[in-house]
Amino acid sequence: MNGKHEMIDTVVFDLGGVLIDWNPRYLYRRLFDDEAAMERFLAEVCTGAWNEQQDAGRPWHEAVASLTAQFPEHAGLIAAYRDGWREMLGGVIQGSVDLLAELKARGVRLYALTNWSHETFPRAKEIEMFGFLHWFEGIVVSGEERLIKPDPRIYRRLFERYAIDPARTAYIDDARRNVDAAAAQGMHAWWFRGPEGLREWLATHGLVAA
Repeated sequence: MNGKHEMIDTVVFDLGGVLIDWNPRYLYRRLFDDEAAMERFLAEVCTGAWNEQQDAGRPWHEAVASLTAQFPEHAGLIAAYRDGWREMLGGVIQGSVDLLAELKARGVRLYALTNWSHETFPRAKEIEMFGFLHWFEGIVVSGEERLIKPDPRIYRRLFERYAIDPARTAYIDDARRNVDAAAAQGMHAWWFRGPEGLREWLATHGLVAA
């Protein structure tokens, strides 16, 4: 977080891990009997780095085909990452959605900046429980931009597209590297570890009730 307390009139949210409870384990616990084997699969086959390439714009059919060629014995489990993506969405992080609603009611400008595949994000917006996604004035989706956080260019794209002044903007993300990148771009950045801490931090800036 920047040391100065400039007037903040804009808040930018990450989505997964802040407002939406996303975890591939919600899907794979159903497909594995052995927790340790599941963790090995997620660490060695369908890794976070592999998934990030889809967030950066790689088409899912290419991702599945290339990984299946590398690990043919896991073909079905690899395909499940794409086909079962909906099961990875555990629901909403209600305390965060409540804060978003409070900010909206107070007239704060609201935006989102998310690392998400351009193929699946439009479908997520149609899910009824995620109706709050329509509260944002704008959402920058990494897969559409072919850039992923913490690349500084995706933050600058957000600023330019929506005429956002970073010095008047709060940024919230559950990934420390993305928070550090946002702070380097001049935003008041908060590393999210739960709605309670977020409320306290937003309250110090007069954005929500304590």
